Amino acid sequence: MKNQLTILQINDVHGYLDLHPELYYKNQGIELRTAGGYSRIKTIVENIRKENGQVLFLDNGDTLHGTYEAVESEGESLVPILNNLGLDAMTFHWDIAYGPDILLKRQEELNYPILAINAYDKDTHELYTNPYVIKDIQGIRVGIIGIACNIIDKTMPKKFSEGLYFTNGSDELPKYLKEARENGAEVTVVLSHLGFPQDVKLIEDTPGIDVVISGHTHNRLEQLQKVNDTYIMQSGSHGSFVGKLTLTLFGSKPVTATHELIHVEESIVEDKTMKKLVHKAMEPHIEKLSKVVGKTEVVLHRGNALESPMDNLLLSSMLEETGAELAFSNGWRYGAPVPQGDVTLRHLHQIIPVNPPVSTVDITGAELLAMMEENLENTYARDPFAQMGGYVKRCLGLKIYMKIENEKGRRIQKFYVGDQELDLTKTYKACYVTNQGVPNKYGVNHKKTETLAIEALEKYLKNHSFNKAYHETFVVI
Repeated sequence: MKNQLTILQINDVHGYLDLHPELYYKNQGIELRTAGGYSRIKTIVENIRKENGQVLFLDNGDTLHGTYEAVESEGESLVPILNNLGLDAMTFHWDIAYGPDILLKRQEELNYPILAINAYDKDTHELYTNPYVIKDIQGIRVGIIGIACNIIDKTMPKKFSEGLYFTNGSDELPKYLKEARENGAEVTVVLSHLGFPQDVKLIEDTPGIDVVISGHTHNRLEQLQKVNDTYIMQSGSHGSFVGKLTLTLFGSKPVTATHELIHVEESIVEDKTMKKLVHKAMEPHIEKLSKVVGKTEVVLHRGNALESPMDNLLLSSMLEETGAELAFSNGWRYGAPVPQGDVTLRHLHQIIPVNPPVSTVDITGAELLAMMEENLENTYARDPFAQMGGYVKRCLGLKIYMKIENEKGRRIQKFYVGDQELDLTKTYKACYVTNQGVPNKYGVNHKKTETLAIEALEKYLKNHSFNKAYHETFVVI
């Protein structure tokens, strides 16, 4: 007997509730188009349900954080929206930014489960959330197994993982695949926030998975990927895309598959109920966040792995605030682009929603070299499970010539601070935001200033129209 199971995916929405500029890559360069919004996603999902009632709808996490509305309410303001969406399950990453207890509170409020086989209580070694769920999708029993982001306790602020530890889930997965099958799952779906390279390795090492729904790395997979006998899908970020995978089953075995990356275009008719829920969440903050704080002459975005205009603005404001020689921040992927023209307070909260204090540190040349080699390894490690984080650390005030393909610790060929070659014995003054900018193990005299990141950005934009998109910080040779 043939059945068709349609699996829908949103991943890495990062709190974007409504229309926003989205970055697209063209032969002539980047292009911005307006996209996204839960009211349009709802319309897409409902139309697909009308075509085929056997629909499974999954969210890979990075959902409850990333915009002012999300952060100000610790994700609570998004709950009515998400409950109206018709999701079946999610896993997590930045969703735990408010602390493990708050995410468990959000779990109680949501009408679908948050799943993870790889998050454990440090004292009891028991699972933090349920590992999997079996859903009956109009006669098709689907086992959904969650894997949370594995770097939460390794590179993220300590608050995120207080009382918890995380694995990459590869050792646990075979057990839960077997258990789900024994409990009646006909189709197995792994809902992962490890990242696309990690998920490919996971599939290579673990037979028996029918589908992996992948998140974290913001890949826009226009074509369905298959590794061994497992299908894998990932669908961009910021709610600008919905992934659609349709499996044709013979009995309980997937025999064919089709895939579409649906663009959440502005022209899509909005679901009226969802539109009201989104407006209710956004309305209290519209006046405050609409305040114009400055101008940019270039598009601000994070669409590049090595250097981005959005972070160059942030780093420039930190240098001006502190008078340091060097500035560092994490290689975040989130943050919808900001068009040329007016910059609003909303934009600033999307650039750095955690709004940490600007910090300073005294750091030697030898430590700078070690820190940057470590970061390049975290980004480009040959073993995907050794990759930790987003893009390369964002830097200003230095220039590095490097060979990405070299082995660990030997990628940097030349290192300059300003116009002088790095002196391994010299101590430099640097500024940074969050422990991901300059980890505590590097440097001395770590000090938090009284200036928060968004305040530094506001001060800078009051005095400058930002016009320097790139500084050629990294040169691949």
